[in-house]
Amino acid sequence: MASEKILIVDDEEGMRKLLGRILVKNGYDTVSAPSAEEALRLVEADQFDLVITDIKMPGMDGLQLLQELKAFNPGLPIIVITAYGTVESAVQALRAGAYDYITKPFENDEIRLTVAKTFERERLLAENRYLHDELEGRYSFSGIVGQSEEMQRVFDMASSVAVSNANVLITGESGTGKELIARSIHYNSNRKEKPFIVLNCAALPENLIESELFGHEKGAFTGAINAKKGRFELAHEGTLFIDEVGEMTPSSQVKLLRVIQEQEFERVGGSRTISCDVRIVAATNKDLEQAVKEGDFRDDLYYRLNVVNIDMPPLRKRREDIESLARHFLQKFAAETGKKIDDISPRALSCLLAYEWPGNVRELQNVMERAVVLARGESVTPHDFPQNLQGDAQICVDIPDRDGNLTELLEDLERQLILQTLRRHDNSQTKAASALGIKRTTLRYKMEKYDLV
Repeated sequence: MASEKILIVDDEEGMRKLLGRILVKNGYDTVSAPSAEEALRLVEADQFDLVITDIKMPGMDGLQLLQELKAFNPGLPIIVITAYGTVESAVQALRAGAYDYITKPFENDEIRLTVAKTFERERLLAENRYLHDELEGRYSFSGIVGQSEEMQRVFDMASSVAVSNANVLITGESGTGKELIARSIHYNSNRKEKPFIVLNCAALPENLIESELFGHEKGAFTGAINAKKGRFELAHEGTLFIDEVGEMTPSSQVKLLRVIQEQEFERVGGSRTISCDVRIVAATNKDLEQAVKEGDFRDDLYYRLNVVNIDMPPLRKRREDIESLARHFLQKFAAETGKKIDDISPRALSCLLAYEWPGNVRELQNVMERAVVLARGESVTPHDFPQNLQGDAQICVDIPDRDGNLTELLEDLERQLILQTLRRHDNSQTKAASALGIKRTTLRYKMEKYDLV
């Protein structure tokens, strides 16, 4: 049952009782007031989720009450009741901030539906506010993991450019977090209340990029059974993030340049000119300057996009961020899986720090997700990492944390060394023995000794 609290304001006792009965039957808590003055006193003393008020009352009328309530609590939803034939006053109330109005005489279902619709709208607004706050928190520059000098430079540049309307080109290897910075620029700009729209040029066939950017009219090409808005229309007054912009075809580059210059375009197959106000943040892992020299990318478009350039450093050039990123992903995936894993063993951390990370932050995220899934204890160990993480010259072993004599400890380390060498060489005993500098028969003996066969 609902538990929302509703204040009913009407100078007619019969009307107050009728409304109260209807609403109580639907599980709402109700309080009644015979006048606007009494209603104000109640609102100041108690918390209400909705006010239903008559407009025509002696003394302070419903419109004046509405204005007073909105001044006291702008977010309080208000429904007004007006007599049939005086809809003008209801329109006045709507302009003053009322959510809806009901005319007398009314059906009981009309009251129930209007109240239910009001609370549903309030729930959606609250959810939207929550999601918006979550987005702002997630994409605030302070919320992005990266304490290295290189990343601090990125944050400084991004926060400076966010407050402007300048186009931004984000460059860097795949997996360095280009889209994360693009979203952060948007959610720290004066466009944050408007859409952030993404187009990944690398994921689209050549013949669809223009349709995705500008939309198309019905019948513009085979399969265009309906008209469709493009990303520019969807991003109006917001930000359009064009990922892998270096993959755009020459014809698409020409049309994109025109939109940037003219702030208008036509849909594919259409002739109507559509105006747009869109900020562009583009990203690429290609060397666009070299592409311009080779004639693969238009120089005029390059300069339009590259008003401000933010270059994302690869993870191998900011190794001081690896541990904080790894622990961030550990907490994230442990929470998602419900596993009690709260640490990374020193040797496992050594493996992470020694690796070159060709896939950058995205690869580290995948490695930590896998490690959380495979981990059996409360710490991530090297055994939870894929073999390629160790490299040809690196063996990751855990120093046993139990007490024991030197022979037992050395045997434990030897067992780990043999196991990982076998895994690295796809369980080929011949290759593993060669890598360890021992005979195959010696390896076989030790495998049997340590239960590895």
